[in-house]
Amino acid sequence: MMRILLVGINYSPDLIGVAKYNTELCENLAADGHEVQVITAPPYYPAWQIPPNYKALFFGEQDVNSVRVTRVPIYVPRNPSGGKRLLHHASFALTSAGPVLAKAVIWRPDLVMSVAPSLMSAAFVAFVARKTGIKSWLHLQDFEVDAAFDLGLLRSPQLRAIMLRFEERILRSFDRISTISPQMLRRLETKGLHFEKLREVRNWVDTNSTISVDRDTRFRRELGLRKSDLVGLYSGTMSNKQGLDLIIEAAAFLEGSHPHIHFVLCGDGPHKQGLMALSSGRPDVHFLGLQPNEAFSELLATADFHLLPQKAEAADLVLPSKLGGVFSSGRPVIAMAGPDTGLAAEVVGAGLVVSPGDWRALATAICQLNEDEALTRRLGSNARKRAIERWDRQAILKYWTQEMFEICGSSLK
Repeated sequence: MMRILLVGINYSPDLIGVAKYNTELCENLAADGHEVQVITAPPYYPAWQIPPNYKALFFGEQDVNSVRVTRVPIYVPRNPSGGKRLLHHASFALTSAGPVLAKAVIWRPDLVMSVAPSLMSAAFVAFVARKTGIKSWLHLQDFEVDAAFDLGLLRSPQLRAIMLRFEERILRSFDRISTISPQMLRRLETKGLHFEKLREVRNWVDTNSTISVDRDTRFRRELGLRKSDLVGLYSGTMSNKQGLDLIIEAAAFLEGSHPHIHFVLCGDGPHKQGLMALSSGRPDVHFLGLQPNEAFSELLATADFHLLPQKAEAADLVLPSKLGGVFSSGRPVIAMAGPDTGLAAEVVGAGLVVSPGDWRALATAICQLNEDEALTRRLGSNARKRAIERWDRQAILKYWTQEMFEICGSSLK
């Protein structure tokens, strides 16, 4: 059996994003008999607000589903601009350093894993691992530096050069590096990393719990939607990178000619209030809050098609983790992506791909699904098959464990 220490800024009870995968990985390892500890922050995502029952300024430990979880103080900006995000990550790097060192020296894990975000904390994780002879693994959920500048959160060319050099040093300091898509893996190679050091370990979905159900769900009833209405669903974070305003523009364009087409935006994030203001008074745009895991399958089944808007600047910086669940629901997806991006490669055959930033193309694709039921059924069926082939939870978690045993090798106690 292995001792594994995971250091990551996001963990349960946050409901979406990286927290879900960190939590499920650790709990799966613990259920298999491994000793697992986590160093993380209080929950705050995607609302960027720490709940009242968590203390932002205190350290705390608790056992959660056989995983020992240590929470450290963190600065959480209410409006996360580029500079404030840097301070946010820096605060976690600072407060997590002591617990990382203590766990490495006293508890002596076989493997210490850092999950990015945040790269700032990863630097110290790699340093401690080298000094104590512990194997180290960095898992990249996105490219923080590239995304911050490509999306305009940070703009200084001098700062970008400094941060890229910092990123390069961190990447080279780990024994193993993984990321979530083939395109992101190739980006790592362009950063000068040897292929032997790299692994693709994509995010997963429990395909058994997201089996498509009747589209006449309670969500449709609560929103006053009729059985004859066609529903497009976006579920996830409402932040800068998505371009969710394009959905509202497409809705405005279609309202007169297709009043039966409705759009449901489910989730939370720093841009939600702005989106609600933008769609104020629109009868065809609806908002839902974050839903618990037990409602996830029914939420996905509410849709006739799913929407994955994405700014062009974010291409191949991240593969949306929600894609596996969308496919597993057996509904087609309309994704905004360039033709040569990883997202487009994943979606072709299981949905429609339109140009990023083009709300007219989005509206046209929606009309295509509205007018061609056979196409919609075929794409939805292909999506379900693709989820099972590429995104199945059991297969991916088994691969995680095998790779961890391999890297730990003879160092296991």
